[in-house]
Amino acid sequence: MTFKVVIPARYGSTRLPGKPLVDLAGRPLVQHVYERACASGAEEVLIATDDERIRAVCHRFGADVQMTRSDHPSGTDRIAEVIELRGWADDTLVVNLQGDEPGMPAALIDQVAANLAARDGLGAATLAEPITDRRVLFDPHVVKVVTDTEGMALYFSRAPIPWHRDEFLKGESSLPGDRLFLRHIGLYAYRAEFVTRFVAWPPVPLELAESLEQLRALWHGVPIHVDLAAVSPGPPGVDTHADLGRVVAWLATQRRPS
Repeated sequence: MTFKVVIPARYGSTRLPGKPLVDLAGRPLVQHVYERACASGAEEVLIATDDERIRAVCHRFGADVQMTRSDHPSGTDRIAEVIELRGWADDTLVVNLQGDEPGMPAALIDQVAANLAARDGLGAATLAEPITDRRVLFDPHVVKVVTDTEGMALYFSRAPIPWHRDEFLKGESSLPGDRLFLRHIGLYAYRAEFVTRFVAWPPVPLELAESLEQLRALWHGVPIHVDLAAVSPGPPGVDTHADLGRVVAWLATQRRPS
């Protein structure tokens, strides 16, 4: 299995401007993400950006950078341009590692790529982990997913799904014990051909309602396989200054001797 990792990184961020370049334990955020990707089995890792400041910093720590247009609405659109500019074949496996995920284990990057490689003809694969905390399930900032018996995604939502009618009516603080609840981990592997098709479709009503891009694929009948993460994915991505503090604290625990 061979695959590539693309890290989309844009300078503009409503809640944390210049996010890829903010200092995180002495290194820019995007460098942490890049180092995670380089620790995986990827044959090629590159950072896709439209900002010269990001390119300059990334070149200083030795990253391969692909400059892209500034009008892309999402990281997937930016990856589509990378695929075109680099001339990658339709069957190329591409992992989309978001540029604000400094805690993503290399093992999960390998896992999601292997998940897609094992399924001929599948366009996309992703990961999830069990939800055991009721507060997480009911948090609209946490994306949930339900799957069929083969692990194919049935739906992604910010709402608590599936809705356990009898148990939730009780108003208890714990969750039912049948392990139905999964948190989606925002790490994807794509076949290049799928990305090209995907960005040609306009946003769909479900995607706009939930603000979840992956629903565009399901709307068009394109399956997404969801594997259970083999290891803990670490802390969620960085969106705010408060997130930075949380991730710095987490990084400190990773450096402590066992």
